[in-house]
Amino acid sequence: MGFADDHLIPLIDEGLGNSSYLINLGDGRALAVDASRDLRALRTAAGRRGLRVAFAADTHLHADFLSGAVQLAADDGATVLASAAGHRGFPHTPLADGDETDLGGLTLRALATPGHTDEHVSFLLLDGTRELGVFTGGSLIVGSAARTDLLGADRAEELARAQYHSLRRLAELPDATAVWPTHGAGSFCSAPPGAERTTTIGAQKQANALLAAPDEDTFVRQLLGSLGSYPAYFDRLGEINRRGPAVLDSAPALPALAMHQVRDLLGWGAQIVDVRPVADFAAGHIPGAISIPLRDQFATWLGWLLPNESPLVFVTAPGQDLAEIAWQAMKIGYERLAGHLEGGMAAWTADGGRQERIELLAADRIAKRPVLDIRQAAEHTAGHIPDAVHIELGDLATRADETPQGAVVACGHGERAMTAASLLQRAGHRGLAVLDGGPGDWAKATGRTLEEGA
Repeated sequence: MGFADDHLIPLIDEGLGNSSYLINLGDGRALAVDASRDLRALRTAAGRRGLRVAFAADTHLHADFLSGAVQLAADDGATVLASAAGHRGFPHTPLADGDETDLGGLTLRALATPGHTDEHVSFLLLDGTRELGVFTGGSLIVGSAARTDLLGADRAEELARAQYHSLRRLAELPDATAVWPTHGAGSFCSAPPGAERTTTIGAQKQANALLAAPDEDTFVRQLLGSLGSYPAYFDRLGEINRRGPAVLDSAPALPALAMHQVRDLLGWGAQIVDVRPVADFAAGHIPGAISIPLRDQFATWLGWLLPNESPLVFVTAPGQDLAEIAWQAMKIGYERLAGHLEGGMAAWTADGGRQERIELLAADRIAKRPVLDIRQAAEHTAGHIPDAVHIELGDLATRADETPQGAVVACGHGERAMTAASLLQRAGHRGLAVLDGGPGDWAKATGRTLEEGA
């Protein structure tokens, strides 16, 4: 068939910063690349075009989300295409470097591109002998390359050197070849400078600083120097994806829980996750609850801060999307979803439940109180309130004792700061407040300049 631009449908997960792809093969069949376990967007896109997913290809053993390939095999009969070096524990077509799959008019060629992970492959899409584009997963991405420390700090340099050679192999493709990465802006697997999610080989040869590195050692220093922290749950999903995530017989649900059920669950070690907006949590919440407002980044912070072994009880505001909560949890392997408190906080207080509060402060009211900045290191370095103590949110559970008493917790807008304050409050801190806004709001309100550097 002739391949047109509209045959490629990118499916962007804004929260995780990733793209998966649905490719219309022109005969009612489709190829899915790096599909997430949350297949809602893919199903919608395929349904609109009358497509059945015949092939599901994974570029690597994903650390940041559970793969949807096994589910697509179960539901659609899709053939799973993946690297033979991944030794996956479920039926699939194992591919070595150079192996080709006939898609019916188009061809998919596996290219070994280790670096982000050991078994990483890229998939070159061919129309005859013409290179249409390459699905690069976590190898070449827009403006950068994906991180190489997910298999441990002791292997980061070794894999960075593999990444160097993989990128140079990809750069040998024709300049017009489209580059379709999985990781992009907002992904903790990468550190790209901009928001573009697709590119071309030629554009990256012009603009990607890593491709411009004069030698391997320089490349390694640049790549490893760009790496920040990453969510704790990354350390366990690769192995689950190797074994194969459990097939879901139905969409996940959050049943309504009566007060006595919630109290019983708390006695059994359940965690309370309050997904309401920041202002609602500040005004009153269940003691010990962790605030993770429902938004695109919900899964990231759930997976970073809470154990996956504990039952989760959710406190919601009227009208919040229960299916969105459930899918965001399930796509990162949180399956012990007990349900949501029926009636929300109103039911809790009506039953005599005690509440705690956290003060929410406007930028012009923090005065001389100590400030705790819980943003990522790169954000803090780019500009912070002078004299702010810096502890990343992901490290806070083990460094809570370093927090000054009566601190005002700050992030970019307030959501992460409220999460941090809830963790600190649960650890016994009192007199906490959260900055309603971010450092930029403080600078505007006070007329003072933000401080740069660590």
